[in-house]
This record gives sequence, structure tokens and C-alpha cells, in this order.
Amino acid sequence: MSGLLALGPDGQHRCRWCMATPRYLAYHDEEWGYPVADDRRLFEKLCLEGFQSGLSWRTILDKRERFREVFHGFDIDRVARFGEADVQRLLQDAGIIRHRGKIEAAIHNARCAQALIAQEGSLAAYVWRFADDPAPTAAPVPVSTSPASIAMSKDLKKRGWKFVGPTTIYAFMQSMGLVNDHADGCVVRLRAAQARQGFAAPRSV
Repeated sequence: MSGLLALGPDGQHRCRWCMATPRYLAYHDEEWGYPVADDRRLFEKLCLEGFQSGLSWRTILDKRERFREVFHGFDIDRVARFGEADVQRLLQDAGIIRHRGKIEAAIHNARCAQALIAQEGSLAAYVWRFADDPAPTAAPVPVSTSPASIAMSKDLKKRGWKFVGPTTIYAFMQSMGLVNDHADGCVVRLRAAQARQGFAAPRSV
């Protein structure tokens, strides 16, 4: 068996990284690698990947529901209207990551997202321009960036976005189904691939 795999509680092989907790396992099985075209979910993930910077995704996942509450479900227009009082409110909330720079970046990026949506029609149409081959072969070893993530990162930075480095963007692409990085032999890899095959990528206006 590949060193990237481990046996799950149902006797099926899965990506080894997901075995740490039941919540991680559910995230791997039900979300990670499946294509997403909903702007709010895409914006949420971009924000949460920014908050993860320097931390583990497990830490963010454990706090995700509270993040959703205090950021109003990551409604782009509502977050874009946040001001200093909201920053102070969030800095006092122990249920999230209390990092001023990351909180301010999420608000700033909501405003950048508004501008991008006005230009492209949707955030989904923009990010899916950078998608991988719908049926790629599994990478033999894990990677943390790709030419596509580097390109998206560079373009987002040109548009003024913050906390969107190539590694952050690659993690976003993995989770939102723009690339299928489930290990070869993982029971979810085929499910994610089938979901991608039936997915109609949105297009810019």
C-alpha cells in the first residue's frame, strides 16, 4: 500500500492525512476535492485558507462553524461592509483566529471580490479558468504549488488580494475540486473524479 494511504474505519483505503479525527475524515470524504461553483463557498475557503497561514487546517476546521457565524456565512457584500468596529468585535472572539492582519485581509478581499465579480460575472467563473485537467493522473508525491496556483496567486495579488500566496491558492484549488489530489487508491478519488466529469465549469460574462 502507498505511504500516502491508510485503512479507514470501513476497511477502505483513504488519504492518510484524513485519519487524525472523525471531523477530518468527514471533510475528506464529503468535501475535499469535489467541484464547487458557489461564490460564497469559494470566498469562504479563500478566507479560511488565509486564516490557516502558519497553522494547520485541522485548527481552522475545528473553528469553521464559528467563523461562519461571525462572518455572516461569508456573504461577500456583508463582509465588504465591515468596519473597524467589526474588526474589534472579531479580535475579541476566542472562537476564531484573532489575528488583525488576517481579519482585515478577509474584509479587504471581500471588496476585491466585489470588483472581480463585477468584471467576471462571478468568482466561480474566475477561479475555474485556472482549473486542472478534469481527469489527471494522481501525483506520485504531494506538492504544495502548481503552475496554475502560481498564476492565480499572481493575478489575485495584481488585483489587490491579500494572503493569497501560491501555497494558499493550491490548497484552495485542492479543496474546491479544481485539482483532484486524492491519492491513487483512495476510495474518494474516483468519486471526486466522477463529480468533476459531470460538472459544468461556469464561464465569465
